[in-house]
Amino acid sequence: MFLRLLLAFFGFALLTSALVALGILRGAGGEWSTEEVLVIMSVAGLLAIGPAWVVARAFVRPFREMQAGAERIAGGAFGERIHGGAWPECQQLAYSFNEMSRRLVVQIDHLDAERQQLRAILGGMAEGVVGIGPGRRVLFANESASQMLDFDPTAAVGRPLQEVTTQPEVQAVLDRALRSGKLEREEIEVRQPASQWLSVHVAPMAEHRSPGAVIVLNDTTELRRLERMRQEFVANVSHELKTPLAVMTACVETLQDGAVEDSEARGPFLQQIAEGAHRLHALILDLLSLARIEAGDETFEFATVAVDRVVSDCLERHRPRAEAKSMKLEEVAPTDPLDVWADEEALGQILDNLVDNAVKYTQPGGTVRVLWSSDGDSLNLAVEDNGPGIPENDLPRIFERFYRVDKARSRELGGTGLGLSIVKHLAQSMGGTVSATSRLNFGTKFTVNLPRKPRKT
Repeated sequence: MFLRLLLAFFGFALLTSALVALGILRGAGGEWSTEEVLVIMSVAGLLAIGPAWVVARAFVRPFREMQAGAERIAGGAFGERIHGGAWPECQQLAYSFNEMSRRLVVQIDHLDAERQQLRAILGGMAEGVVGIGPGRRVLFANESASQMLDFDPTAAVGRPLQEVTTQPEVQAVLDRALRSGKLEREEIEVRQPASQWLSVHVAPMAEHRSPGAVIVLNDTTELRRLERMRQEFVANVSHELKTPLAVMTACVETLQDGAVEDSEARGPFLQQIAEGAHRLHALILDLLSLARIEAGDETFEFATVAVDRVVSDCLERHRPRAEAKSMKLEEVAPTDPLDVWADEEALGQILDNLVDNAVKYTQPGGTVRVLWSSDGDSLNLAVEDNGPGIPENDLPRIFERFYRVDKARSRELGGTGLGLSIVKHLAQSMGGTVSATSRLNFGTKFTVNLPRKPRKT
């Protein structure tokens, strides 16, 4: 359009010049016919087209280049540069355009870097984060959120939240936050894909015109489990302390009421007091030992220890109790002597707890065996009995503090309920593991695996 206007302008200018020239000649006395005037005007018009075309193209070319450059930038070719041609004004305009393009590239790169950094931060968070935009559509979701709510984070973007997750509790918290415009919190239980507890925080984005929110999810399953264990631990410790204290208090009161003067009657009461004190002392020692091991304060003196000697010493300590129940204590030693890299006192404590449990819970006339063998660089040390066994449902929990399979029988037989927990922590502290297998009415086998050589640091 601009080019056509320039052509018309130059044509009009040349035509006007021709007419002026004709007027001057006519004023000089020359006579021109109408046909001659038309011919001259036509020739002047044709002669004007060429120069007008050249001038117009030279003037318009920089503007067309700038238009094409702007279209390329709009199409994503950021950093595009154009030339202003020969006209100084166009050159200045092109410089301003190129500077604008350069700054735009810098800003876009900066925003892209910030976006990538934000995505990396959110993606690496243990907490689940879901951004909700207009229409309650998902703007962003990190990997943790997808695992907690069981959806594909990439496919979720742009879809309504109710299509992404089937958890109505999350929807309810989001609804309350959007209605109130305030932060809403709630702890919910999610049963799919696995049972877990989630703490849901929904913060509405009130500064935006369209309603939106940020959902933050925290997995509190482990915290709940630990809290339950703490409550059970406090309840068990209270019970373990209360029972012997109640017996001791009753005995002391009876003695104070006059039984202390009766030499025949006071003996059983004093015996019960002594047993209660011994039980409390053992409980306190086990609690302190377990606390030191868990806190990493237990000092181990590692050395090469002969396994057969530690096993023999342990069985000799428990033989009187076994013989009182007509039980057999047997060693099943390998052909070649074996040693292990361990703390001898800790290894003895592991064996004491395992053999003590086996003797305690195996019926009279039963058998307890201690056997060991080498598995390359590891030692497999096992204690097995032919006692009543442990139900399969209880096996995963037997190494927990104070966990008892048969609570009534366990308290009747004594013990602190901490033995297997101490065994587990001692084995782990020496770089090993402990496991248990059992069959009801056939017996139980505990296996401790320990390294035979020092661990590389």
